[in-house]
Amino acid sequence: MPRTSKSLEDATPEAIARAGLAIIESSGAAQLSFRAIATYLGVSHTTVVRRGGGDFLGLLDLLADHLAADLPAIAPGSGEWARATEERFVAWYTLIAAHPGLVLLRGSRPLLGPCLLARLTEPQVADNLSLGLTLPRALQAYREMYLFTLGCAAMVEHRDTKAVQLRTRSTLAALDPDEYPLLSGHLNEVAEAIVDVEPFHDGLRRLIASWAASVK
Repeated sequence: MPRTSKSLEDATPEAIARAGLAIIESSGAAQLSFRAIATYLGVSHTTVVRRGGGDFLGLLDLLADHLAADLPAIAPGSGEWARATEERFVAWYTLIAAHPGLVLLRGSRPLLGPCLLARLTEPQVADNLSLGLTLPRALQAYREMYLFTLGCAAMVEHRDTKAVQLRTRSTLAALDPDEYPLLSGHLNEVAEAIVDVEPFHDGLRRLIASWAASVK
């Protein structure tokens, strides 16, 4: 039987994606590279480039779609619209919030991987149409919720909230209280609010309610 190269065994697209996400989480988004992944997996740089998307943007696509593969498969029409919509976007938020550096690296590049399109985009737009929206408005509703989810995930620290609160308190405590009376005078309240995830959940529910009301 033909022998399989150890590099090919150790550098599957899935293994490359897992390694890339691990590097972002442990070392920061700036450390992500094909060479860093190759070192992490113990394989050649060429192998990782060839099997990891071909270029850096292709690598980011691979990482994002690896996350999207864990989204729940909620078929269009399988449940009440508001509940299905909230479940899809909360699940996406949870996945990308664990790797906000990936969102920041991608910038404005759209996420168009097959897993994301199959698990989130296609079923959500189909459900939006079933709700009674026209196709342009169905796409608009999807995009509003999608961008809101990405923005919230990228801007809230979920892994080390205590460190964020400590830095926030230190920064505000150094402010001139005469110039910033509200911020410098309410250190605890501001420090708690800056890591609160409820604005995402509340904002998503408001978007969902607004679109549902638009067809009544």
